[in-house]
Amino acid sequence: MTLLHSFLLGLLQGLTEFIPVSSTAHLLIGQRLLGLPADEAMFSFLVIVQLGTLVSLFALYGKDLWEIARAVFASIKPILKRDSGTLSADARLGWHILLATIPALLAGYLLKDAVEALFRQPLLEAAIRLFAAALLLSLAEWLTKKSRRLDSMTWLDALVIGLFQVIAVFPGASRSGTTISAGMLRGFDRPSAARFAFLMSAPVMLAAGGYEMLDVLKMPNLGSFLLPLAVGFVTAAVVGWLAIKWLLAYLGKHSLYVFAAYCAALGLIVLAFHVF
Repeated sequence: MTLLHSFLLGLLQGLTEFIPVSSTAHLLIGQRLLGLPADEAMFSFLVIVQLGTLVSLFALYGKDLWEIARAVFASIKPILKRDSGTLSADARLGWHILLATIPALLAGYLLKDAVEALFRQPLLEAAIRLFAAALLLSLAEWLTKKSRRLDSMTWLDALVIGLFQVIAVFPGASRSGTTISAGMLRGFDRPSAARFAFLMSAPVMLAAGGYEMLDVLKMPNLGSFLLPLAVGFVTAAVVGWLAIKWLLAYLGKHSLYVFAAYCAALGLIVLAFHVF
């Protein structure tokens, strides 16, 4: 992998991690177009470069995440005393994020080998997940009223959204598209669904990147791998910050249909390349 390769993949990661068009699908397509092998080193690169977009997430939501974390710790004592009725809005949101995170963390740990195996057919997997994203985004717009705010969230809402996030464990699935759609299917408006999706992605992305980092540290050619990884990481962080800012402004006034159409069209193109 050259520095240009890592820059281009970091650019793709930053642009597509939070925009609901499947960052992994785009990385799989980019990997194929650049002629890069679908090996364990590439899998590690794709997972760890996501930590770059996690930096952009913390840049925008770091203060919110800190306040939520503090509120959760402060709420433990009242909960143990069965006085949960006094929980603050941040504490309730924090516990909902933790609940929604559990399914994806379990799935990522238990299905790690199966997920890595799917990278051996990158174009086919990308096409399947792009079609799935197009369908899910369309259903979220078509079937829902989109009127609820985060302060009305219940534990069932959080669990359902968390179960949807399990889909994003597999390569080609859109984490943001899946979780935003799940929030909308529970009746939340687009900005509220997007905010919860972004906040709940932080612990999953951190756990996945941290776990994969253990494998990277064992690589025999680690020295030659660090510079490309750093280039992809920084590029993803900068571009991801811009992408989040743009998407939040966009969702306040527009629907998800344009992303659904894009995923469907790209899925058809990718499938054609795979077949022919």
